[in-house]
Amino acid sequence: MKRFEELFAELKRKAEAQDPDSGTVQALAKGPHFIGKKILEEAGEVWMAAEYEGREKTAEEISQLLYHIQVMMLACDLDLEDVYRYL
Repeated sequence: MKRFEELFAELKRKAEAQDPDSGTVQALAKGPHFIGKKILEEAGEVWMAAEYEGREKTAEEISQLLYHIQVMMLACDLDLEDVYRYL
């Protein structure tokens, strides 16, 4: 199991390594527009899971949403502290 901060550190390492086989690197190469569409898609899936698919599926969909949010953070050169400042 990964924690939010651990996932961000892992994604940051992947971005820095520029491995062309990494889904994270591929998403970053496509830019904020592509990543934003994935965020909207995942947010809808969170909503539908919460309405109709139960607790486990909702947790899974939220994890995917958090992943794409962190990819957007990397695309926008934001660190966790940049976001935490507003929590």
